[in-house]
Amino acid sequence: MPWTPRIKFCGITNVEDAELALAAGAWALGVILWPGSPRRCELRAAVEIAAVARRRAELAGVFVNAPLERIARLADELGLTLVQLHGDEGPAFCAEVARRTGARVIKAARVRSGGDIRALAPYRTDFHLLDSYVPGKPGGSGETFAWELVRARRSHVPLILSGGLTPENVGAAIATVGPYAVDVASGVERRDDPRRKDPARLEAFAAAVREAAARLALPAETPLPAAGR
Repeated sequence: MPWTPRIKFCGITNVEDAELALAAGAWALGVILWPGSPRRCELRAAVEIAAVARRRAELAGVFVNAPLERIARLADELGLTLVQLHGDEGPAFCAEVARRTGARVIKAARVRSGGDIRALAPYRTDFHLLDSYVPGKPGGSGETFAWELVRARRSHVPLILSGGLTPENVGAAIATVGPYAVDVASGVERRDDPRRKDPARLEAFAAAVREAAARLALPAETPLPAAGR
């Protein structure tokens, strides 16, 4: 049986889109808890999304250089199963987040060169996430990076690929990188509102991931622990 990369639908801001993402086969829902993002999720909405996601998918809280106390508090309030750190957090900070929250940790890096990928090596987190480098933006730029740079990666930490993925290009990304999971936000949004998802593009993205896996007959991976806390 071919292995299908898991899908993390990020930038979820409301229950309706959470349900759409789950119906499309989401492995994880991402709620952005960084105030500087146009896709930031208000706490009340995040609580509602958490209730919908519980025992159905992973719930990832996305932070950028947030204080440890804030991360721990929100992880507890929302029942986060994943904490995504998208700033300048060091390996020791990431380890402390894991200890304090009990959640699995995703450390993100913005890629300009192979050196940015190699710089993740000291991070013994549960996942590494590779995103595109755009000056002044910690993520969510809608831009891709040179996927072939990932071929030189030697880490055994499961890889989540992000950065400008769309229903039109995710198949090529999977063929080039072979990631554990793919992460999408802007690529499945409505054109008139970055805070809302386009149902047709959500479905098209999930279908493109499945088609790519079937075409490549990707080998099976050892499953990770089930979602839920």
